[in-house]
Amino acid sequence: MKEAPDSGAGIGPGAAVVIVLHSPREKCWGVLDQISQAGVFLRGLDLNAFDDWLSAVVHGEPFPGFGDLFFPLWRVERIVRDEDSAGVPSLSEQVERRTGRVLADFLGTAMNQPR
Repeated sequence: MKEAPDSGAGIGPGAAVVIVLHSPREKCWGVLDQISQAGVFLRGLDLNAFDDWLSAVVHGEPFPGFGDLFFPLWRVERIVRDEDSAGVPSLSEQVERRTGRVLADFLGTAMNQPR
């Protein structure tokens, strides 16, 4: 059996992720801050607002950006790393391509940096 290449960082603080929630069903995208027994802390936004946010950034229009979000663990259905898939770029890559800036520029903090 062939092993998949190791991506290195895994899912941990500083990783760009998509969080799928239930009750009510929601999806949020951003940078993982912390996972604890209480829940998940994310610096991000609702995935439904991604295209509007990105368009506003590209056109220099005002739009509420990232927020510090907390989700109790009982609501978290899954957390997936924001990665490209089958030739479709990740959300982070889409931000970089359309704005010419890295995701960390919009967060006010460096990604993947130890604290």
